[in-house]
Amino acid sequence: MKARVPENIRSIVPYPPGKPIEELEREYGVKNPIKLASNENAWGSSPKAIEAIGEALTNLHRYPDGSNYYLVQAIAEKVGFAPNEVVVGNGSDDIIEFLVKAYVEPGDEVITSHPSFLMYQKVVQVRGGVNIVFPLKGMHHDLDAMLEAVTDKTRLIFLDNPNNPTATAINPGALYAFLSKVPETVIVVLDEAYRDFMDPELQVDMYSLIHNSKERCGVVALRTFSKAYGLAGIRVGYGLMSAEIAGYLHRVRQPFNVNQLAQVAAIAALNDTEFYQKTLDGTRAGMEWLQKKVETLGCTSYPSQTNFFLIDVKGDATALYEAMLRTGVIIRSMKAYGYTNVIRVTVGTTEENYRFFHSLKNCLQELGYVS
Repeated sequence: MKARVPENIRSIVPYPPGKPIEELEREYGVKNPIKLASNENAWGSSPKAIEAIGEALTNLHRYPDGSNYYLVQAIAEKVGFAPNEVVVGNGSDDIIEFLVKAYVEPGDEVITSHPSFLMYQKVVQVRGGVNIVFPLKGMHHDLDAMLEAVTDKTRLIFLDNPNNPTATAINPGALYAFLSKVPETVIVVLDEAYRDFMDPELQVDMYSLIHNSKERCGVVALRTFSKAYGLAGIRVGYGLMSAEIAGYLHRVRQPFNVNQLAQVAAIAALNDTEFYQKTLDGTRAGMEWLQKKVETLGCTSYPSQTNFFLIDVKGDATALYEAMLRTGVIIRSMKAYGYTNVIRVTVGTTEENYRFFHSLKNCLQELGYVS
């Protein structure tokens, strides 16, 4: 085959997914492995969402609601926005792609950080845009450098807040000051996938930012049902934005971009306050316990505003990752992100946290990283 592939496509490195549990069982023969690498909800999914999916199974021969009407209405009521300010997607990744399709032409610039969520840069590259990437400064977005980089070619700025993988949040005051200086021609996208786990005083007022954009940049907030609501497997997220921006995104989205089961599950999950609170309480308690325990091993844990955190293990992170795989515990090495001695761990259930801690302790001793 001699089909021509453009250079911007050929040079893309595929997104590196976390190792599936089934693959670990096949490769290592490990029984009952646990996965703490992908920032999933350790407590499963909302029971109300599961029930709603069961009731919807008899309608799979019908197309889903192409307007996502009832889900949009439910989100709008929950967050206090108008329905025409809500755009729903097949995961929040979908909204990222809509934004780039709607606002970026070949040669246009998009500003992001490294490390951050990899899909920002990949979608821009597919579109033929130019990625302007700044390294994190002290594990935080370098807002000053980003602001200085804005030109008449800049179309979007992506800020994951909290950041993935560092779990750091932007100081609200610094963010407001930054937004006040960004030109009206630029849209700033705040990816709030982990907003539910943040300290309330660090959560920015998205309603005010989106509705008070006169003479400054537009703002878009991205949110997901994958984390606190436990619906990562069916892919559903949404964006909050001005009605004008939403109108352009609807022009580029597919008509059935959110499947029927995802729609009914998300509506039910929004109303399952018991499961939602269980997730938040369990995450906070698990985070506190884990961070204290890893410090007793001679490691350094970093503060977190998410359901995961970073640990400096005082040795090669990838070697530790591989050693822990053999014990049936999947974590993420941050070596590829430039943090050679750092791993990322998602908070699990009490049982999973205990198992992780003992695996970490044994593997650290085996590798000789700590005394």
